[in-house]
Amino acid sequence: MIRIHCTKKLDTKLPLDSSARLKRKLPIPHAANDEPESPLSGWHANLLTIQRRNCVFFVHDSTRFPLLATCLTKPDFAELDWWFQDALMNTLLKSGANQAQMDAAESALAELVCDLECDRSVQATMNRMGQDLEHQIWYNRLSISDLAPYRTGAWLAERPCTVKGVKGAIWPQREMLALLDTINR
Repeated sequence: MIRIHCTKKLDTKLPLDSSARLKRKLPIPHAANDEPESPLSGWHANLLTIQRRNCVFFVHDSTRFPLLATCLTKPDFAELDWWFQDALMNTLLKSGANQAQMDAAESALAELVCDLECDRSVQATMNRMGQDLEHQIWYNRLSISDLAPYRTGAWLAERPCTVKGVKGAIWPQREMLALLDTINR
C-alpha cells in the first residue's frame, strides 16, 4: 500500500471505506501489491482550487518530489489511485528517469490508503510549491486546463527544498531518482 496523508480539505472530497481505501468503481489501476508498505509510500496531499478547478497536489515525504493532478471532477476523486499513478509515472518521465527507474517505480505501485496524519515540514514544502504553482499560472496568464501537469511537477522538482533535521537542501528530482535506484536491488 501507498500511504497518503491528506489534508482535511481533501479528505472531505474522498469517498473512503472503513479501511481508509477509496471506494472505486473501476478495478485497481495497475498494481495491487498487498505488501504492508510500498517503498514509495509516504506522501502528503492537498486539494488546491485554482481558477475554480479542483487540483490535487502530492508531495513525497522523504524526497519532496511533487505530483499534480488538475481539473478533477467529483467522480475522479473515487479514482484517485489512477490519477496518482498516472501523475507519478509521467512526471518521472519528464524528470529524466531511465528505464530501470521507471520499472522500479512501476513495481512499487500499490493501492492508496489515506489518513489525516501530517508532518508540518512536508506541509510547509507543499504550501511553498503550491504558491510557486499559483504564481506561475498568474504571472504567465495560463489557464489551469491548459497547464501541463507532468511538466509542472518536474519543474517544481528541479528546485532545492529545506527539510527539518537535514543540514542544507535536498533536490527532489535527484532524491526521487536515487530512491528508485534502491528499489529492486
